[in-house]
Amino acid sequence: MSKKTNFIHLGLKDYKEAWDFQEAIFKKTVDQKIENRKLPVEEQVETENHLIFCYHPHVFTLGKSGDENHLLANEHFLKEKEASFYKINRGGDITYHGPGQIVGYPILDLDHFFSDIHKYLRFLEEAVILTLREYGIEAGRIEGLTGVWLDWENTSNARKICALGVKSSRWVTMHGFAFNVNTNLEYFNYIVPCGIPDKAVTSLKKELDEEIDINEVEDKLKKNLEQVFEMELI
Repeated sequence: MSKKTNFIHLGLKDYKEAWDFQEAIFKKTVDQKIENRKLPVEEQVETENHLIFCYHPHVFTLGKSGDENHLLANEHFLKEKEASFYKINRGGDITYHGPGQIVGYPILDLDHFFSDIHKYLRFLEEAVILTLREYGIEAGRIEGLTGVWLDWENTSNARKICALGVKSSRWVTMHGFAFNVNTNLEYFNYIVPCGIPDKAVTSLKKELDEEIDINEVEDKLKKNLEQVFEMELI
């Protein structure tokens, strides 16, 4: 089983276009796994792993288990804010994507790594935690909630800096994480972030009180993903 992973950076990409791009890779991978089950071992084609980074124009996305009432803005207001809205097929509730935020879409065949979706989520979180540590910020997890949090031990002051929402089928993953680097946090005022009304959202820029080189953050994050998953990005 190969842990080699194709790294693709889409740059600034419309959400629907990135979603369609993901879906095509995801479907190809799942279809190959289904086809392999019909073939003798020597004829099976090894599936590929992919890691996609991109940025999105302002967009709100609602997971399949989410509550549409957690979007606090109407269609007219969204148009004023140049934001779009999509109901999508990942887990989780509502979140925001926009410029200054690293969005990561790992499309991994977990049979190459480990067959455990909870471990997969914890590994994504760990890569972000390690990246934040390189900026002198200690982050962690809150039991029962996905994502990466600051002041996670003090729940009254806990702030989410990275949200997670994934989909998997036959141990192939899609969707992923959104890491706030230089994100305009104003847009989180128009939703109940991740359906959690009593928790704040933050960014690396806000915590360090300066604009951050997002390319540098991406390089550190890629390195930490490689380390945690023991993958080889190509």
